[in-house]
Amino acid sequence: MTRHAYRPDALIATDIDAYLARHQEKSLLRFLTCGSVDDGKSTLIGRLLYDARAIFDDQLSSLEADSKRVGTQGANIDFALLVDGLAAEREQGITIDVAYRFFATDRRKFIVADTPGHEQYTRNMVTGASTADLAVILVDARKGVLTQTRRHGFLAHLLGIRHIVLAVNKMDLIGWDQSAYDAIVADFAAFGTSIGMGQAVAIPISGLGGDNIASRSANTPWHDGPTLLDHLETVSIDSDDASPAAFAMPVQWVNRPNLDFRGFAGTVAGGSVRPGDRVRIVPSGRTSHVARIVTQGGDLDVAVAGQAVTLTLTDEVDCSRGDVIAAADDPPVVADQFAATIVWMDETPLLPGRGYWLKSGATTVSASVRAPEYAIDVNTLQHLSVKTLGLNDIGVADVQADRPIPFAPYADSRVLGGFILIDKLTNATVAAGMIEHALRRSQNVHWQAIEITREAHAAQKGQAPKLLWFTGLSGSGKSTIANLVEKKLHALGRHSFLLDGDNVRHGLNRDLGFSDADRIENIRRVGEVARLMTDAGLIVLTAFISPFRAERELVRAMLPEGEFVEVFIDTPLAVAEARDEKGLYAKARSGEIANFTGISSPYEPPEHPDIRIDTQRMSAEDAAELIVDRIVGMWMPVI
Repeated sequence: MTRHAYRPDALIATDIDAYLARHQEKSLLRFLTCGSVDDGKSTLIGRLLYDARAIFDDQLSSLEADSKRVGTQGANIDFALLVDGLAAEREQGITIDVAYRFFATDRRKFIVADTPGHEQYTRNMVTGASTADLAVILVDARKGVLTQTRRHGFLAHLLGIRHIVLAVNKMDLIGWDQSAYDAIVADFAAFGTSIGMGQAVAIPISGLGGDNIASRSANTPWHDGPTLLDHLETVSIDSDDASPAAFAMPVQWVNRPNLDFRGFAGTVAGGSVRPGDRVRIVPSGRTSHVARIVTQGGDLDVAVAGQAVTLTLTDEVDCSRGDVIAAADDPPVVADQFAATIVWMDETPLLPGRGYWLKSGATTVSASVRAPEYAIDVNTLQHLSVKTLGLNDIGVADVQADRPIPFAPYADSRVLGGFILIDKLTNATVAAGMIEHALRRSQNVHWQAIEITREAHAAQKGQAPKLLWFTGLSGSGKSTIANLVEKKLHALGRHSFLLDGDNVRHGLNRDLGFSDADRIENIRRVGEVARLMTDAGLIVLTAFISPFRAERELVRAMLPEGEFVEVFIDTPLAVAEARDEKGLYAKARSGEIANFTGISSPYEPPEHPDIRIDTQRMSAEDAAELIVDRIVGMWMPVI
């Protein structure tokens, strides 16, 4: 291949401002390439950049050198190296991360995301697809439509991408066989019809040779459709933007530079707004009118979807980050329970009932996911009965947030209907979700105002409510010490109640087993009961193994600051096993008992307990005395 004979506009522009001005008014298309491993996604993008004159001289020199270093023979250039930026990608010849590139032609600006093909990195594909207007799904002409092709097609449709291009690549390796091409197109079309996807635009290409990329190929006289670049430059996306017709803007920042200005900054998610329009703050429901639409370039007469603006209101209303300013007569739905389609993106499976951070736009709440209604087989589209979701699984489940949030169905708004789930301990993003609708029970069940408050209950008993949460291995002495503590509190005239793990499983939680999911639900229920008891002004003691930090923190979050007291009964496994009067450890080691904490199921000890009891150095009586002294003397004054 000879040296690139032309230069991007940016190289010959002597006036950068003039260059930017020429491109400022062009429309922007965000698209991604996806498909299975080694279908040629990176090569296609590299070739597209080359043919669109978006490679600088120094990049081309580096590309030629890198191509020789990795073994590209003859005069060929390895275009994949333009976007496979990670060292690991270049060494393995695969794409791991999402690589973004910007380029422009005379007709349009583009941001392209090169997403991984390997099943392990499907979560990265979801990241790239979440903001894309169009998806180029590649198929290796030698292999046809594969499982990963279907998965990426399903996800692209699920994530609201309206425009699909089926690029049948490496046609040169099958001798430009039209019948093989037609069979692949028919196979993908049948799959698309089964999931409700619109008609894909099919193009036979060779990413390496450049056939039908920017110019029509003589090798496909039977193809009467557009080239890839032609289609990218001309496809209309404005009318297909999935955004609500009514005005809505999530508040990202409250701008208060001085006492004379208070504005609410964000990007308009849908509709339009003008000064004087009546708006509603969601979820509070307060109404006001728009006073000004402020931007860096001056005030606007109207703001539309996609514009970043600052709104000022005519009234001093309570509005903060995470709220939504919306059309007063057509605000988003507000609910704390909703059905959602979830793409699980973590190697650790979903634990139904576990608390995760749910982040939707600028709103972050604590939420849990119930056991999935079903998972979807991307090959057959069958609904599979499952109890959890694993890496790359797609399923439908109900989500419960700890407080109502504003949203729109994802089909109406990708901004207001999308969310991610974050592990509270690792801060890893574990899932992406698309809200379908609010659950009816969330609309029908409301908080009832009660005149006798928790403060009044506590004052009547003359004490500050507390939840003493005893945690430790089976046989550590939790129940023994908790029982002694309650006896001492009772002798002091305190009002208390002890919830013991074994006793609760005889009634409230008799339907639960000992799987991780059941253990989580066990602790959630106990936490809710304990919270109600503290609302009644009681000092509650619980003695549960409660093996997972996340669930102990979930219960802590249910209570006011300082009311949850974590008491870690620190007993080594060998000591707890030696004390085992019931013979449970022996049965667990022999395989008679599954999911036994410390043997076949993990125990996560508290990292910073409020009280730590070393049972090797302290008797149960002394431990109880220490706990009561600490609680009564320091944290639990009589009201």
